Amino acid sequence: MSLNDFVKPEEILSRRVLVIDDEEANLLLLSTLLEREGYRDCHFVGEPSVALNRYLDLEPHIVLLDLMMPDVDGYQLLDSFRRHARPDEFLPVLVLTADTTVQSRRRALSLGAKDFVVKPFDVVEIGLRIANLLETQILYERLRRA
Repeated sequence: MSLNDFVKPEEILSRRVLVIDDEEANLLLLSTLLEREGYRDCHFVGEPSVALNRYLDLEPHIVLLDLMMPDVDGYQLLDSFRRHARPDEFLPVLVLTADTTVQSRRRALSLGAKDFVVKPFDVVEIGLRIANLLETQILYERLRRA
């Protein structure tokens, strides 16, 4: 396969997705969205204290992450993900948060988030952002192998 080959939708939809959010309603909304889009390998964590272990066990291709959670917040998780990542790895983390401050965006992005969306969000836009991040990851992996 050459770098010029385009990314097929099946390749994107077969990627492993991890969603971390302490709000059951948000997990349900994202589950519905991912199922509607056709993602087949989705995992959901509603308890932030187990999120890092779940992340390490699953080795997801993308993480959808809430920032404002009890006990372990999204910033702590971002920092942990970064410390456990391989130097040559591109792990897209899409932050989904109700925190609209510039400081929260800057902090999340500086800790390794690749995209940042404020709740409430447009589900079509989130679907497109997820697909775009996964496509970028696939192309990065192809380039690294070439």
